Amino acid sequence: MSLIRIEPRKDEASGRFFLEIYSPHDAAAPFVTTQPRYASAAAAETDTIAILAAAASAPRKANG
Repeated sequence: MSLIRIEPRKDEASGRFFLEIYSPHDAAAPFVTTQPRYASAAAAETDTIAILAAAASAPRKANG
C-alpha cells in the first residue's frame, strides 16, 4: 500500500508544472503543493525523487 501519493499538475497561467503530495495517499487535499517551476510532469517527478533520495542517503545527526 502507498503511504503518499504524488501528482503532477499543470498551472494554466504559467504553463509550468507543480506537484501535489498527499499524505496519507488517499487524503482529499494535498499535504504539500510545490511552486509551478517544472517544464514537464516528468521533470517534476524526477526532481522529487532526487530530493527524497538525497535526504534519505544523507548522514543522520546523533541525538543528544
